[in-house]
Amino acid sequence: MSHHTNGKQNQRIGNIANLSSDGASVQAWSHWVQSPRKLGTHRELRGGTTVMTEPTVRRRRLGLELRRLREAAKLTLEEVESRSGLSASKVSRIESATRGARPVDVELLIDLYGAAGTEVGSFLLTLANDGRRRGWWQSYELSSVYADLISLESDASSVSTFQPLFIPGLLQTAAYARAVIGAVSMTATTEEISPLVEVRMARQSVLSRPKPLKLRAIVHEAALMARTPDPSIMRDQLQRLLDIAVYPHVRIQVLPLHAELNPGMAGGFTLLGFGQPGLDVVLLEHLDSSLYVEDTPDVERYAEAFERLTASALSFDQSLSLIASKKEAST
Repeated sequence: MSHHTNGKQNQRIGNIANLSSDGASVQAWSHWVQSPRKLGTHRELRGGTTVMTEPTVRRRRLGLELRRLREAAKLTLEEVESRSGLSASKVSRIESATRGARPVDVELLIDLYGAAGTEVGSFLLTLANDGRRRGWWQSYELSSVYADLISLESDASSVSTFQPLFIPGLLQTAAYARAVIGAVSMTATTEEISPLVEVRMARQSVLSRPKPLKLRAIVHEAALMARTPDPSIMRDQLQRLLDIAVYPHVRIQVLPLHAELNPGMAGGFTLLGFGQPGLDVVLLEHLDSSLYVEDTPDVERYAEAFERLTASALSFDQSLSLIASKKEAST
């Protein structure tokens, strides 16, 4: 699949500011992305409009972990400056994510903090190096939140997602994705939707790479019952779930309509795991905004919520049986 698009497609997809993993999140249909967090620097957009752009999740995670390592080493910013040659203000800006970090600087700091050769140190070097890597998604003019999600998915070792109303984006068929994006956006044209569908399909390559992403998906039964413009769209989508469930790294469960009260009633969420304590993040999506949860205690709360949802959901085999029965009923 080609992931390139022409300039006109870039402009159109830029106007669709944020359609992410399941189609539930759509930023305002305007010429700018309204940042959910005012953390970055201003940049000027066409028409003279100025908005605040936020540092990427990758940059924030890198800065947060470098500060944690510095504090664990009991070093002040001034001491880091005297020992590394990097100015205290530069290190501070790296830690606060107001500027990017060169891999050579990250390597220097990791060595100074005594983390060279450790798993955490190696992961932070990967973050710094990959931050300069041009991903296929950068051929599209995506919002920072969506571009972050794709970048994080490419690096993550696992994704745990609960979706109460949609099939998760990593499991969607192209026809279902097209229908969902169109329904949620309300005003999108076919020309505007097509590149987003292409991006969503390309994201699914993380499930077939040499070291595939481990995906745990809990879908509410209501999501299996949604009416689509053509009944065949949902039928094919349900078959897609049955087909991909044979992968050993994919586990799909259904939260039944008769389930007792549970944390999922507060809404859907996606937990991206990186195999290292303190590095996981959670994505929350809403109709007009998206937000990353990064503080470790908050992330752990969502991890606990997911485990409770897992216990409340049907077993893997029961879930597949229900999906198969829904498919048969749709014929």
